[in-house]
Amino acid sequence: MDEAGSGTGRRYRVGGLLWHRDFRLLWFGETISQVGNAMAVVAVPLLAVTVLHASTFMVSALVAAAWLPWLLIGLPAGAWVDRLPCRAVMVTCDATSTALYASVPAAAWLGVLTIAQLLAVALLGGAASVFFNTAQQAYLPSLVAGEQLVEGNAKLAGSTSAARLGGPGLAGLVAQALSVVTALLFNSASFLVSAACLLGIRHRVPRPEAHGRVTTLRADVAAGIRLVARDPYMRPMGVFGAVGNLALTGNQALAVVFLVRVVGLGPFAVGLLLAVPGAAGVVAALTSRRVTARFGTARGLLFSALVLMPFGLLIPLTERGPGLAFYIAGIFLAASGTATASIIINSFRQAYSPPHMRGRAAATMAVLLAGTSPLGALLGGALGTAIGVRDALWVIFAVAAASGTVMLTREITTRRNLPTAVLPEHAETAARYAPQVQRAPSAPQPS
Repeated sequence: MDEAGSGTGRRYRVGGLLWHRDFRLLWFGETISQVGNAMAVVAVPLLAVTVLHASTFMVSALVAAAWLPWLLIGLPAGAWVDRLPCRAVMVTCDATSTALYASVPAAAWLGVLTIAQLLAVALLGGAASVFFNTAQQAYLPSLVAGEQLVEGNAKLAGSTSAARLGGPGLAGLVAQALSVVTALLFNSASFLVSAACLLGIRHRVPRPEAHGRVTTLRADVAAGIRLVARDPYMRPMGVFGAVGNLALTGNQALAVVFLVRVVGLGPFAVGLLLAVPGAAGVVAALTSRRVTARFGTARGLLFSALVLMPFGLLIPLTERGPGLAFYIAGIFLAASGTATASIIINSFRQAYSPPHMRGRAAATMAVLLAGTSPLGALLGGALGTAIGVRDALWVIFAVAAASGTVMLTREITTRRNLPTAVLPEHAETAARYAPQVQRAPSAPQPS
């Protein structure tokens, strides 16, 4: 069966990669897993508060525990993924997460659940997520053709955004109708579905070939950092992602305070407005392939970063009544720009990175983003306390608007499309620091 759009000159088929059996399995499993994760974001703190009567600090510690593994093991995870079969890594992570999240309802029903167990589950589940997400980024280019990467990433990103829209509400509904413990069972079962879908994929990546030289894990990690730091494309993209994420997480830390205490809105209105970024992510996923096909990936990236993201400066103008339009327009357009830029950057990195370094490139870029998340939240809180919430948002969105300027380099601004293969001089550097085994690139096989 011919895959939709998998070859040069083939007419695009409605549904695109959803006609690709193996991608469809990957996408479906990831969608169900993301819904489960979105439910857990609500269910875990709710369980801590209503069942264990945890303090505010302990609830915050649960959230931090899920992000901490990115800072602790994000870079080594990329090196390990480059040494191991990606699909096997993902299945193992799904199996681990299934057991972890199933242990919480089991302990609750036995009356032995503690906050220490919840912290351990959040920390270990976060570590499994680090390996899974890194492996998935390295695996996708072996599953679909290079020209389909934007579409593949867009569909996966769209599922994540949709899950973030519906997952929290579904968790609340299940918790209200059944119990908060049952809501966590949904998350555990979602990882089983993801593992089953991965096992059903027919495409097999060839066994890694001997590269002829043994290197240490530290050397592999350092090679991944050098690849990103020295490359004229990935370096500015990494800085853009880190600075932009710093600003946007600062906004997230202040959003509820701003809407409730400054604008004067009630909980229902706040909930609706906080769902707007998720809707923007879905729209970006649906339109990014057409945008890049018409204008090119380089121009699409610059448009997203330099034209759409600055609309966030409308947000500090928000007032009650008609003034809410400033918030809706500002957050929708800024979030659309962020989501589209993320899809383009992920697709570029997957096609551009040397095949045996995809895991390390993905992990290095992800750690740049994850590392700025707690800093951005602290920055937002500190600015809001020092100069007031509205003025803090002006500063934060000015930083977000300026973050795209780091990509105004000759390499990016003079191209219509970003390159789809690593530059020769960087390929030579990558080979010099390759691990003992090198994964051979493989073309996707028709289903």
